[in-house]
Amino acid sequence: MSDTDCLPTTDQALEQDGYARLAGADLLRQLDIGAADWAPFARSWDDLGPDLFMADGGRYRRRRHATFHCAAGQFSRQPHQPHYQSRDYNPLNGDVQRWFDPVEDATIALPVTQALLAFCAGHFDPASSGDWHVEMHQFRIEAKPGELGRPTPEGMHRDGVDRVFVMLVERRNVREGVTRIGAADGTPMGEFTLAQPGDAMLIDDHRIFHGVTEIHAVDPAQPAWRDALVITFQSSPARGGGIAQR
Repeated sequence: MSDTDCLPTTDQALEQDGYARLAGADLLRQLDIGAADWAPFARSWDDLGPDLFMADGGRYRRRRHATFHCAAGQFSRQPHQPHYQSRDYNPLNGDVQRWFDPVEDATIALPVTQALLAFCAGHFDPASSGDWHVEMHQFRIEAKPGELGRPTPEGMHRDGVDRVFVMLVERRNVREGVTRIGAADGTPMGEFTLAQPGDAMLIDDHRIFHGVTEIHAVDPAQPAWRDALVITFQSSPARGGGIAQR
């Protein structure tokens, strides 16, 4: 038996450790996503609106947002609605209904988006027996002269949902942006960098705290950003949950 055969599967890692990491090359190969499909998906991050709800006054984030109902593994998009969190999960921007530009219909229809939604449903609800409130977020965190990019200004946090999928889409002219993982009691569990397109992690939000360090421009004279996709699954859409900042 090879060392590879001894490695836990994604579902085993999620069950045992509370999170699982996936290399981008492996994920894209598994989902049969090639360069021709990836290109329009990644380009959709070039048209995100500004996040105007940052209580720290920052203007380093752009985003779009969409919500879905998922039942029996099937997704139906819901009418556009605000994103809400209580301050229990987001002490910086909580207790406010935040409206963001909707994810474009054309982006949701892309083969990559559809494959990723199905991938999440397959791992978060493998029996296709759940009834889920699903949120999709496109994030661009920018590092500008005189202003650092802060993916998680609130630090280590939970999102207040059941399961979280985070995937890197692109890093352009940036350094740092290290993902940190910790247990609920504050014990550090490791850190790593989502560095290549498609690098991803799945998180049991009940068990795992996570955060991402600031990003800095390698060349301050050039545009610099970190693009990420976040998809959350929540079994009951009670107010007070939701996704914290990325």
